[in-house]
Amino acid sequence: MTDVVLSVEVGASAGTTWLALTDWTRQGEWMLGTEVKVVEGNGRSVGSKLAAFTGLAGIGFTDTMEITTWEPPVRCGVVHVGKVVKGTATFQVLDKGANRAVFVWAEHLTLPFGPLGKLGWPLVKPAFTLGLRHSLQKFARFAENYSVGTP
Repeated sequence: MTDVVLSVEVGASAGTTWLALTDWTRQGEWMLGTEVKVVEGNGRSVGSKLAAFTGLAGIGFTDTMEITTWEPPVRCGVVHVGKVVKGTATFQVLDKGANRAVFVWAEHLTLPFGPLGKLGWPLVKPAFTLGLRHSLQKFARFAENYSVGTP
């Protein structure tokens, strides 16, 4: 297992940050190379399932997740149940005032590909972390300008 925890300050209320975060179908607007869709349930309750395709030009993988914790506007937990990504993630919004929040993304992952994945992770982790950090910066701008139903 490996942990990745990153956070970003957002110049928006916790409520707005939560709404932007859980607008799953718009996640591709800020998450590098990822498109998400709700495949079961409403996407806003325990038991709902999400499918996130990550890749470029149709080459990549689908990360299937099930929502295990739903505590708006504070926390959403998921379990990764796909073939490549296994483990859990928590998306948390910390209220820091009227127009300030912190979004924390935490992953607790089982590395794919057995011993090869364990050996390769030190090489992959910097790029993974850099991409996630870039995506979180884009998320902050997305949330700061977020309007429900506006692409």
